[in-house]
Amino acid sequence: MKLIVGLGNPGPEYTFTPHNAGFLALDRLAERSGAVLANRRGRALTGKAVLAGEDCLLAKPETFMNLSGHAVAALVQEMQLSPAHDVIVLYDELAFPLGRIKLGANGSSNGHNGVKSITGVLGSQEWIRVRIGVGKGSAPDGREIRAGGSDYLLQPLRKADLALLDEALDRAAEAVETIVAQGIGPAMNLFNRRDEA
Repeated sequence: MKLIVGLGNPGPEYTFTPHNAGFLALDRLAERSGAVLANRRGRALTGKAVLAGEDCLLAKPETFMNLSGHAVAALVQEMQLSPAHDVIVLYDELAFPLGRIKLGANGSSNGHNGVKSITGVLGSQEWIRVRIGVGKGSAPDGREIRAGGSDYLLQPLRKADLALLDEALDRAAEAVETIVAQGIGPAMNLFNRRDEA
C-alpha cells in the first residue's frame, strides 16, 4: 500500500493558487485512476486507487499547509507504512520555474512549510517527493524574476500560467504512476532527465 499525498490549503479561495499545485496534481491523479476523494480519514480527504496493480490511498490534508505533517503522520501510523518506501508527496516548488517537475527520495524543505511540517512530525527527510515548479521564469534578458513569496503563492494564477501548470500536472501524475510501478530510482532517471531537456 502506498500513501500519495497532495499538499495545499483547503478552501475554494486557494484552489488555483501556486501553493495548491500538490492538491491539483492529486486531483489529476485521482481523475486518471478513477478515484473519488470523498472519505475523511486521519485529518485528510481520501480516496482509494489502484496504480500499476498496487493499492494506493490518495490524500489531501484538511489542515492548512503549515500543519500538513499531522495529517500525513496520522495516516502513516494508521496504515503502518514506511515513509521512505510508501509515502509520496506532491507539492509546489518556488525554486523551479512554472511547469517543471523534479522527483526526489529525500531532501531539505527549501523553506516550504508543508514539507517542514511533514519532516518534523515524521522525524525524517526520507520520503518520496514530486516537486512541481511554480516559480517565475527568467526575463527575456536573462534576469531572474522574483516570485514574491507567500503573496505570490496565495494569489490565483493567470490563465497563461494555468496552461503551463496543466501540462506539469499531467507529468506529475505520470511520475507518481511510474514511481509506484518501477520505484523512485527509475522514475527519477526518466522524469528528472526529461524535464531538463
